[in-house]
Amino acid sequence: MTIIVTNLEIPEETMKTAAISKLKAKLSEHIAWVKRGEEVLITERGKPVARIVPVAPGAAEDDRLRELIARGIVRPGRGQVRRVLSRLPVRRLPKGTAARLIDEERQERD
Repeated sequence: MTIIVTNLEIPEETMKTAAISKLKAKLSEHIAWVKRGEEVLITERGKPVARIVPVAPGAAEDDRLRELIARGIVRPGRGQVRRVLSRLPVRRLPKGTAARLIDEERQERD
């Protein structure tokens, strides 16, 4: 969820509104509205002060990825993965090899 602070006058009939005191008392209810795709206009003494809006799908992951890139933990790709993978040799294993390896791994854990 994103909370946007604004000084814009927004007509109350276009979205749900909540005074700060009511928001504090029934936060879960207001968050449920936002999860259903509605926006909630937060007011203080009748004046809009903020909006709670749904997060766009994938936005949180995008923010996290940008943070990791900024910290130097992740390096963005250059779009060459398919070309690199296509040059790797393909190895065919005998039928049942994967199942045998999984069984061996499980036996080692027991």
